[in-house]
Amino acid sequence: MVHHKLDYEFKDPFLLETALTHGSYANEFSCPSNERLEFLGDALLGCIISVLLYEKYPSYTEGDLSKIRSRLVSGANFAKYAEMLGLGERIRLGKGEESTGGRERESNNANAFEALIGAMYLDAGYEKTFEVVSGLFRDAIEEDNFPRDSKTQLQEVSRNIFGETPEYRVLSEEGLQHERTFTSEVRVASCDVVGTGSGRNKRQSEQSAARDALRKLGY
Repeated sequence: MVHHKLDYEFKDPFLLETALTHGSYANEFSCPSNERLEFLGDALLGCIISVLLYEKYPSYTEGDLSKIRSRLVSGANFAKYAEMLGLGERIRLGKGEESTGGRERESNNANAFEALIGAMYLDAGYEKTFEVVSGLFRDAIEEDNFPRDSKTQLQEVSRNIFGETPEYRVLSEEGLQHERTFTSEVRVASCDVVGTGSGRNKRQSEQSAARDALRKLGY
């Protein structure tokens, strides 16, 4: 049963039934499909996973977080969760969709997973949905194989070893408006380590300074 694997039991079974109803079945039997719930679930998953990433990686830039989210919030990934929950075998499909392999189709399974999350929100509210989604995606979000930039690495080292956050400041800006060079430094006060670096913008110069500090710290 879905609720055993999901660790949630629907109070309104009709919501779960609708979440697992493909449009082809709905057309044949004149009942609601999961398309509206899919729309809702997609938005909720994007929001919840964004919050989880924001909290897990406090020093990542918007671009860094967006790259990770794009891997997690994808049809291919959602289809894997649908398979894990056994949704494929429970989706209600029309005869035509069934006969053409619709039960194994990645898009159908991903859509059912999104619809399931949308249905849960309507059944239990945001707090419970957040809790369940957090549990489902915890391992994926905490995997240590996301690319960590130098600023993130330095922050982790500084916090874990010295119990403080590195401090950055821009030392200079030189050149023409469209060809500027920034020079920044980062200081880890407890150990008197100072890293310096340059780049075409502030972020690049800070990354370079962080790499310099990491080298001096032996990382």
